Amino acid sequence: MNDFEGVIPILNVKDLAASMDYYVNKLGFKKNWESEFFASVSRGKVSIFLCQGAQGGLGTWMSIFLDDVDALYEEYKKSGAIIVEPPMNFPWEQREMLVGDLDDHRLRMSSDSTGPVDEAYVTSERRSPGPAA
Repeated sequence: MNDFEGVIPILNVKDLAASMDYYVNKLGFKKNWESEFFASVSRGKVSIFLCQGAQGGLGTWMSIFLDDVDALYEEYKKSGAIIVEPPMNFPWEQREMLVGDLDDHRLRMSSDSTGPVDEAYVTSERRSPGPAA
């Protein structure tokens, strides 16, 4: 059986130029390459493809794991990123925040929990458990 070597999500976007600008200037990704209706951005070991009007659907969710979600939160507050939900601790031992983009996709940014569960998660957009619940 073949092992998988990696995965890159493909997000459908309405306006490739606007999405590229948002991912680069608000979310801190770097532009890898861009064609007329398709592009690639990356940050660290995470790559995302952006496709205008074809592949993928609107409103996709993805989890991105990092060392310090609170530091990223501070960075994103300064850059003007769309913060849907600030960092909080969840029962599945992750500290997470939700970030949105211009096409209503959600980036679930996760790092290790920093303390007890925040009860605010009950009223958050995510009522279902995370990966290890």
